[in-house]
Amino acid sequence: MLDNLPRGTICIEDIEMGMSRHLRKVVTDEDIEMFAQVSTDRNPVHLDDDYARDTIFEGRIAHGMLTAGLISAVIGEQLPGHGTVYMGQSLKFLAPVRPGDMVYAEVKVVDIDHSKRRVKLDCHCSVDGKKVLIGEAMVLAPSRKFD
Repeated sequence: MLDNLPRGTICIEDIEMGMSRHLRKVVTDEDIEMFAQVSTDRNPVHLDDDYARDTIFEGRIAHGMLTAGLISAVIGEQLPGHGTVYMGQSLKFLAPVRPGDMVYAEVKVVDIDHSKRRVKLDCHCSVDGKKVLIGEAMVLAPSRKFD
């Protein structure tokens, strides 16, 4: 994984509007197989070349939630980072991610409620500059007051 900043925590007291973080990751066949094992989603469109070739995708694709998991990685590791609690997430899948694709996952702060420690994040994933997933997350950010 290629990150733009070290992993850790940005406390609510230090979060600012427009702040963003991202990561890049190549989705591998091994990632898809491991996700199928963990999730128990063994849909052949993800795992079987012959089956997937005859679908609208004309080939295997990664699980949508595997791609969405990269958003979770940015939120849980970078912004706000360690100690963050997910409160909600909306997702819209725009295009498939295929084995070997380099996925760019980014989150950006679009609203902050300091009194409730809530942060709203615009989220997206893209491949070769084309958005494949968009959404919004609401999280409870860590605070120095509770550490």
